[in-house]
Amino acid sequence: MELEVRHLRALCAIADAGSLHKAARQLGVSQPSLTTQLRRIERALDGELFLRERTGCRPTPFGRSVLGRARPLLDGMAALVAEARAMASGPRLRLGSTASRALPGWLRRLHRRWPETETSLFVDVSPNALLRMVASGQLDVAFVHEVEGSPLRVPPGLELRVLVEREPQFVSMSLDHPAARRSVVDLRDLAGDRWTVDPSVDGEWDGLRRVFAAAGLDPPVLHADYHTASSLIVSGEAVAPCQPTSGPRGDMAIRPLAGDPLAVRLLLATRPGEHPEAFEDLRAAYLEAAHTSPAYRAWLHRHASPLLAAS
Repeated sequence: MELEVRHLRALCAIADAGSLHKAARQLGVSQPSLTTQLRRIERALDGELFLRERTGCRPTPFGRSVLGRARPLLDGMAALVAEARAMASGPRLRLGSTASRALPGWLRRLHRRWPETETSLFVDVSPNALLRMVASGQLDVAFVHEVEGSPLRVPPGLELRVLVEREPQFVSMSLDHPAARRSVVDLRDLAGDRWTVDPSVDGEWDGLRRVFAAAGLDPPVLHADYHTASSLIVSGEAVAPCQPTSGPRGDMAIRPLAGDPLAVRLLLATRPGEHPEAFEDLRAAYLEAAHTSPAYRAWLHRHASPLLAAS
């Protein structure tokens, strides 16, 4: 049997999922079919690739070596297909981003700059996943955040431009929360609250946990996605970290934290030398979003932020 791209894709799916059952579901095949395919691949390579255990599968040393060679090949194939499609369909700009209120303004400026270019947007909670997509040619640029203390895994061959070196993270709470009456909230005043965080966002839970530990706090934490978290916050069941550009909202209070213990770095990732105009348009869109948030605008003035001079 000769190895094909689909075989390499199956091996990576098994390694990423950690079990044949989950990998089969992701690939859209039956588990017996995937098990048979894995055995044929192992016979073709003359070695065991995975250890089958009660809790799932994990690569053998030989398997890790094969996977290390397989992943770049799959990334290269994805890049080839993406670039070929882009050339065939005319000028395209494929944007990736984590959630941000700067996105509408960014898209508006890019459409104005390149009216003949087809622009697409892919939003994901994982900055690391977006960086991998730029590196593999599936995206042209990605606007991502890096949680302070949790460095991103940047693939080789990417260029990172810093939009904001340290963006403070604010806190969102219900309008009738006692702390909402203050313009700046001390973290200790929220020690008795339940906090909600999305564990699928790279670094977010780790960053919040470090801040709690530094302050000697151990509040209860609820893991929830963005939409569920919003409902919990509005009803007074939880508080949560949020971007300073969030709001204004009529059903939620957004306040800065004293001392700004939580922060992220905002970055634009491209391949070297590509799309400098996209960075300039993103910068203008971010400034626009920053100035539409009363809490962030007040924070910028209190701290004499360089963003004020740039606006």
